[in-house]
Amino acid sequence: MKTFPILTTERLTLRQLSESDVQEIFVLRSDTLINKYLGRQPSKTLEDALKFIEKIKNNSLSYWAIAQKGNEKLVGTICLFDISEDLKKCEIGYELLTKYQGKGIMREAAKKIIEYSFQTLGLKTIDAYTHKDNQSSTNLLNELKFKSTDRIDETNSNLILFRLNISNKNK
Repeated sequence: MKTFPILTTERLTLRQLSESDVQEIFVLRSDTLINKYLGRQPSKTLEDALKFIEKIKNNSLSYWAIAQKGNEKLVGTICLFDISEDLKKCEIGYELLTKYQGKGIMREAAKKIIEYSFQTLGLKTIDAYTHKDNQSSTNLLNELKFKSTDRIDETNSNLILFRLNISNKNK
């Protein structure tokens, strides 16, 4: 069995989710501001959050809890999904507790995950869908050198596809 990849940056530890994250996962998945642009069923109880953690822990080596170094408390999550080894591409998703937004935490975490995707996993393309009104996410993706595409999600016309190719990463 593969070991979960723990990644670190100057200020952050990206680690596996654990049962001790249940309160923070509950807040992330039930907070109306955080979920405003996400088309998902919010957590209604701590039990919902715990079931989510168990599902992720058992099935994913690419869903990280974001914690600040020196404090294991989860402040957000970042994940890679729909990973295609054939096409050398994946999709990225992320969320951050409200009080940690605007501090450069997600930018730092995303840069590390992008580096991991290209250098360790050998991927060439990372896609990110964001809601057309989610200016914070759009700003982050632009800062990370993602390029907006003309492609719109077929199931939700409010979602815009941003794409990062390894070839345009350094431009």
